[in-house]
Amino acid sequence: MTGLQVFVKVAATGSLSGAARAMNLSQSMATKHVAALEKRLGISLFHRSTRRLSLTEAGRNYLESAERILTELEAADSAVSADRFEPRGMLRVSAPVSFGTHQIAPSLHEFCKRHPHLNVELGLNDRLVDLAEEGWDLAVRVGTLESSALRARRLAPCRTVVAAAPSYLKAHGTPRTTADLKHHNCLGYTLSRTTGAGRWLFGTRQEKIVEVSGNVRSNNGDSLRAAAIAGLGIIYEPTFIVGDDLRAGTLISIKLDQPTIEYGGIYAVHRFDRNPPAKVRAFIDFMIERFSPSPPWDQVLT
Repeated sequence: MTGLQVFVKVAATGSLSGAARAMNLSQSMATKHVAALEKRLGISLFHRSTRRLSLTEAGRNYLESAERILTELEAADSAVSADRFEPRGMLRVSAPVSFGTHQIAPSLHEFCKRHPHLNVELGLNDRLVDLAEEGWDLAVRVGTLESSALRARRLAPCRTVVAAAPSYLKAHGTPRTTADLKHHNCLGYTLSRTTGAGRWLFGTRQEKIVEVSGNVRSNNGDSLRAAAIAGLGIIYEPTFIVGDDLRAGTLISIKLDQPTIEYGGIYAVHRFDRNPPAKVRAFIDFMIERFSPSPPWDQVLT
């Protein structure tokens, strides 16, 4: 590319010395660039005289292509640089199904209003996606992060609550201790990496393990939430799933003799980049603004 730039500049100024001065190169370096270009092409680009260089016919034809290439390169450089400063283009965000449904999707109207040059693709999936392989700009992850090459920003805490519908508690009574849970229909989440569907953890250090059982299990927190609202049993879920239900009274928080656990946190993760694109920075800043330090779904607990 430098050879093309020198060639175009020599054609404009009519001399190697003029091109060298314009590009802050030595004349010998400018000469080497032109000579290397001619050698690679196997043609002479200039007629040489003691006073001035002029383009050969091949040089005139090549100049048109060279100028077009350099113009396109400059436009590409400008576009990439602009992406560093202005959120625009397509932002691909992966998130867990329940968090994406309850917390991210309702926020997208405001986010897109702030950034009208951005389009958002929200992919909902409870598995850990590979950002590089699958082409995601960032992912939202819940829990304790494993060590990786990704850069992470904490968006909010992830608190949990034991809850049931008023109809269930009226029919079966309200448990007062973790031991009482053994006598209740406890709806299990099968994708829990720490407990599984039949073991619930309590305590500030997750030291209290309670064996529970129930007639329904699911790999999705929202399906368990719906079953609990219908009066089927007791659930133990993140507050970001059931916060609105607790506020509305369709579910009731159950206070036991041991505190519920906190699942590490809610994070935005993206590939390591010293200067991440503006669209990634904008989304993370927006989420932190909305969710940190006290997320709206936890306000019902205070």
